[in-house]
Amino acid sequence: MAAKRIRLAVAVLVFLLLSARSSVLLAAEKLVGLQSAPSVAMALPWFAEEARLYPKYDLDFQLVYIASSGIVTAAMSGGNGSVAIVGGEGPIRAFLSGNTDFVFIGSVKNVLTHSIMGKPDIKRPEDLKGKRIGVGRIGGNSHYFTQMAMRQKGLDPLKDANLIQTGGAPETFLALATGAVDAASITTPQDTRAAFQGFNYVIDGREIKPPYVATGFVTLRSVIAKRPKVVSQFMHAMAESFKLMTTDRELAFRVISKKIGLTDRKVFDAAYTAEMKVLEPRLDIKAIAIQATLDEIAKTDPRAKQVKAEQLIDRRFLDEMEKDGTFEKLGLGR
Repeated sequence: MAAKRIRLAVAVLVFLLLSARSSVLLAAEKLVGLQSAPSVAMALPWFAEEARLYPKYDLDFQLVYIASSGIVTAAMSGGNGSVAIVGGEGPIRAFLSGNTDFVFIGSVKNVLTHSIMGKPDIKRPEDLKGKRIGVGRIGGNSHYFTQMAMRQKGLDPLKDANLIQTGGAPETFLALATGAVDAASITTPQDTRAAFQGFNYVIDGREIKPPYVATGFVTLRSVIAKRPKVVSQFMHAMAESFKLMTTDRELAFRVISKKIGLTDRKVFDAAYTAEMKVLEPRLDIKAIAIQATLDEIAKTDPRAKQVKAEQLIDRRFLDEMEKDGTFEKLGLGR
């Protein structure tokens, strides 16, 4: 009799546990996010995965890597992704082309820290004349930086160099390392990696740090209208991920080295230290970063002159996290 009661109690307990698990799974909201580069600044979704934050925020989240912000925005326009962590030029150009559904809801990094790294014999900006410069994709962060930086140094990116599309950040570094290009526009940690291998900082973006949405959170206004709670949950998860990435160096090394194959601890430490200095602790999206991009685009596309930065920003989720104390509880400063 006692054994029967025990079996019955165990069966009830198992049923309750399975029911609870099923209800959690049923409650989780599916969300597809896109990432345009495997970099330190775009690593927050990796930390959320590592720390199992998505279930905590009732999300069934899938991250898809698509090189280049332009291709990411094309995918989102086609319904393949609801949120993205992405460089700013793609969404801004989509907006200028009439797809005003795109909107920035936060940012990890509002300055560009790409650099143009060159072979040992390429030391000064003028040495880039006639050379092959690797960029990820036309319309992406590396392409934007190359154009802006060359113009700033008195060079014409269309006439003075041959820009070569490589596909993405890892491919750009590989092209430089193997001699497929003479120089390359790359960012942390690939620029640090290149420096350790003897390549030169021909144009050092760490010194220029031009305003630009290097890593922004983007969604669609139509997604916000239909799923405001889900987008809010995602942004709360990203805030907690930021806390993990910026306060636990060992965890950061473990996660980032696994995702991008960076095993040299000296390279990681140098890159990590430099990158932490330029990130936004409260995920703020700055109008000046968007306006700088609009001003640069306006040199070749007059439509950019008719748009103000604030038209591309929705701060409701940042305001929400300020009001509900999320940033304060996580110890994230201003």
